[in-house]
Amino acid sequence: MAILPLVFFIFAFGTIVAILWSGYHLLAEQEDPLGDRLLELQSAGTSAASGERRSGRRRAGGGLLNSIVYLISVVPGGEEWLRDNERELRAAGVRRPETSALYSVFHALFFVSLMLLMLYFQRDNAFSNMLGGMAAAFILGWLLPKQVLYRMVKRYKERLQEALPDTVDMLGIVLGTGLALDQALLRVSEEMQHIYPELSGEFYTVVMQVKAGQERSKAFNQLVRRTGIEDVKSLSAMIVQSEKFGTSLSQALKVYAENLRTRRRLRAEAAISKAGIKMLFPIVLFILPALFVITLVPGMLSVMRDLKGGIGAGAR
Repeated sequence: MAILPLVFFIFAFGTIVAILWSGYHLLAEQEDPLGDRLLELQSAGTSAASGERRSGRRRAGGGLLNSIVYLISVVPGGEEWLRDNERELRAAGVRRPETSALYSVFHALFFVSLMLLMLYFQRDNAFSNMLGGMAAAFILGWLLPKQVLYRMVKRYKERLQEALPDTVDMLGIVLGTGLALDQALLRVSEEMQHIYPELSGEFYTVVMQVKAGQERSKAFNQLVRRTGIEDVKSLSAMIVQSEKFGTSLSQALKVYAENLRTRRRLRAEAAISKAGIKMLFPIVLFILPALFVITLVPGMLSVMRDLKGGIGAGAR
């Protein structure tokens, strides 16, 4: 029986090392929009790969990481879970297939290790306490990585939303100089890559898709699906319609950029108006109790001391 804790801690140490390794590679991945897009076009161009993608089958082998992902996909519901992770990571701006596999492995290892740790610490407790602890570990192990991913998606969309007005305004200016749409998008992505790298990468991906032979309308439709932002949808529709009907796009983009700035200002004003309500709960829960203790407790202690002194003097 004495060897069981040693085996458990060895397994826990290995799990923690695997989680740290997965997290390091997840954060260290760099974006390569051109390579990603060319890889997608190559896989879509072969019938075998496209048929495998539609059927959702995964192949075993290809390294330890792919083997673990394949084992997860074999579990009932595992394939849908992996696809959900890939979709959320694409919405967060992380689109390399290795990163999706790393996140899935990290999530699975975190869930299993948390369940095992809770089972070890609850081994001597009653069944009801053990059941409550395992339920808490299950909820935390399943929801915490998901919440981190949702936060990444939300932050990525916020950055795209904030970058749209200035980027659209610059796109209108560049188009006004006489450049074609692809050259203008490429120039804007180059100029904005240090200020707004997220939107710059999205525009660069669209340009590379068009250069790889895809229709511009499909490239912008994929941009809308990747980002999920209504303003990007309106911008894509404006560009596609302008190309279809041959209308001037430069002036329309300038007007649209001004509308985007107005919306950004309104969002900032709405956030400021909500700040007072959001501060109400921290003030009531944390600041006011401390203020009452600081202001009232010394006076109450002084009164109680005087009362005790008066009672003692009357008794004598």
